[in-house]
Amino acid sequence: MAIAKGTQKPGQTKEQTKLIAQGIAKGIEQYKKQQKTKAREADKAQKKAAKAKRDEIMEEPIETTHHRSNAWLPWLLLALSWLGFVVYTLFTK
Repeated sequence: MAIAKGTQKPGQTKEQTKLIAQGIAKGIEQYKKQQKTKAREADKAQKKAAKAKRDEIMEEPIETTHHRSNAWLPWLLLALSWLGFVVYTLFTK
């Protein structure tokens, strides 16, 4: 109603102003519905794209790469710990 009164012309009746206010309100409602529909469709498209991407990733074979360069490290640490244990037990008596 404030917008309709702000654009009121001289000599315009209250009924005409009320009709303009109703038209403005209807236009705003229609605009909101359109934006809501667009947002819903965009969300559906985004979800569909995400699902397609997820399905694509699942279909790809998973390649396992073995890093041989660090495979000896745990064994070396285990051997050193046992060696340290043996040395400790032999020389503490």
